[in-house]
Amino acid sequence: MRGRRHLGRLRRRGSGCRARLGRPAAAAAAAMMRFMLLFSRQGKLRLQKWYLATSDKDKKKVVRELMQVVLARKPKMCSFLEWRDLKVVYKRYASLYFCCAIEGQDNELITLELIHRYVELLDKYFGSVCELDIIFNFEKAYFILDEFLMGGEVQDTSKKSVLKAIEQADLLQEEDESPRSVLEEMGLA
Repeated sequence: MRGRRHLGRLRRRGSGCRARLGRPAAAAAAAMMRFMLLFSRQGKLRLQKWYLATSDKDKKKVVRELMQVVLARKPKMCSFLEWRDLKVVYKRYASLYFCCAIEGQDNELITLELIHRYVELLDKYFGSVCELDIIFNFEKAYFILDEFLMGGEVQDTSKKSVLKAIEQADLLQEEDESPRSVLEEMGLA
């Protein structure tokens, strides 16, 4: 009897519980990203994805400021920092910094896991990903990110399904690029 009362009390408190911004409680656990940046130790921007409309002038200013702040930090320092009205979560892999800005109430650890999952996806696709892979195949890096995140929120956490979608897109692209004869174009071959 005692346990039932306790569960009932929890149910009443949790029932109808809507998270911030009208999102369901499960969605509130995932971080809403404002933007993601990839840049090198030398301060060269390699990839940027913005999930809120921002002017080019503001983007350049944000990128410049954030790169200076992150690159000035020592390796043993925490990977989370408060910057303006946002939380910045970053992680260094080899010579690249993966940097995300999230809303103040979002979970930093989940964002760190999202960064790691993106790096795992890049590793699976490119073999062992390096900065040159991002430079010369930036469209694939963006495509992987778009399959993984949409609108700043996680679209799919499964590595297998994300990589499967990318492989299918690669096959379609190869099919479009393969030369066809005039008869094949007309459907006569």
